Amino acid sequence: MDHAAARRARDKIVRLACAADDWVGLCRAVGAVLAESVPFTRTCWHTVDPGTVLFTGSLNENVGCSGTWLAEHEYVIEDVNKWWFLARSGRLAGATSIATHGQLTRSARHRSHFAYGIGDELRGAFVADGTYWGAVGLLREAGTPWFTVAEERFLASVSEPVARGIRRTMLATAVDAVADAPGVVLFGADGAAESVSPGAEQWIAQVVEEPPPASAAESAAVQAVAARARALGRGDDPLGLAARARVRTRGGQWLLLYGTPLSGGEGGRVAVIVQPAPAAEIAPIVALAYGLSEREREVARLCMGGRSTKEMAATLAVSPYTVQDHLKAIFRKTGVRTRGELVGRVFLEHYVPRWERRPDSAERWEIP
Repeated sequence: MDHAAARRARDKIVRLACAADDWVGLCRAVGAVLAESVPFTRTCWHTVDPGTVLFTGSLNENVGCSGTWLAEHEYVIEDVNKWWFLARSGRLAGATSIATHGQLTRSARHRSHFAYGIGDELRGAFVADGTYWGAVGLLREAGTPWFTVAEERFLASVSEPVARGIRRTMLATAVDAVADAPGVVLFGADGAAESVSPGAEQWIAQVVEEPPPASAAESAAVQAVAARARALGRGDDPLGLAARARVRTRGGQWLLLYGTPLSGGEGGRVAVIVQPAPAAEIAPIVALAYGLSEREREVARLCMGGRSTKEMAATLAVSPYTVQDHLKAIFRKTGVRTRGELVGRVFLEHYVPRWERRPDSAERWEIP
């Protein structure tokens, strides 16, 4: 692919990302552009919780993998080019053939699916302003040419615009919840589901995963949380912050998936609780989705707490003029003109009547 073609393809992707209001539609459209520049035959796309890097949605085309397989190979089994590593390392994209120096079988992930005729894989992590929002895997058939360094670089070059597009889709206006009761999925020590409550089935059916999982327990989002909870030793996560994911449903409702090891009985059993997300869980994602910096998020939190400019300046140990500059930047990024609009139109519509920086636990459900 020459430089002119690469530039045209990237420009198309930037335009698609700027108009995005649905992450599934965005990924399909971006995939069509990628297919012309970086040929592939199968693909999988995922959204992630930017706080815990756990999967929150899936779109698979011409490839099928269970939530169990996906969670194990991303969060448990050691391998090359894990998406979260590509995101955090700044590499953003990587091909299995390049990472293994041409020895594909050095990858546990490749060994698990080469019998299905799958050859090389090119993975990309979508990162904007240092925050990881989604991932893609592009697959080629066995016996076909491997991905090249130039193709790696091209996929990395579109990481930011795609991330911004996915981030945009997090800001669509939410709708009222259909129900309020939590649900629970119980997993045995062997990782197999023991039981699923009707409430969990109802909520998980609304999570965006295409094609849908065979059962609620096979949801990629649920399996990712369960894998993280299973990997945590007792006492490793006293605040219960690591094994959780905030997931947006098809209807715009935010869910909290919260994983915890179970005490008593056979070791290794875990539960995943599924419930409408408390406001404190969603406020940070909304702020990140608008692209607010760390200091801007602090100012927004104080603003929503009713603090005056002078009070915010004293709390942050800056001048009132600096606070005003931060407020101007916040208004510009969120598209509002006043503090009242910031609280009312931007955050209340996302179920954020208050802001908690570090919630200690799930508000609705506890398992001793």
